[in-house]
Amino acid sequence: MAADPDCLFCRIVAGTLPSTKVHEDDIVVAFRDIAPRAPTHILVIPRDHIASAADLTDADGPLLGRLFAATARIARDEGIADAGYRLVSNVGPWGGQTVDHLHLHLMGGRAFEWPPG
Repeated sequence: MAADPDCLFCRIVAGTLPSTKVHEDDIVVAFRDIAPRAPTHILVIPRDHIASAADLTDADGPLLGRLFAATARIARDEGIADAGYRLVSNVGPWGGQTVDHLHLHLMGGRAFEWPPG
């Protein structure tokens, strides 16, 4: 898939918008959220533009494996893996998605409540 020139996250991947990246490889980019909801709040995204989890297919299995593996590695590097962390993928406006580019919120550094909200 190509990048969407109007997508905020595609512009971060392209380097035309600044971000504080914590991970970058050929498939996945991760950067600190500019409005963190936890002491550690990192967004983990695919380089390719996929609007949301609702647009994933069986063919995206390898991509999801890379997203989750990168997220686990980042959690270890950030020192939040042992105590635990939360992963969230919002889908659509009612799900709280504000940027139409698939992303995982990696949040940790504090205890979380359930249900989330």
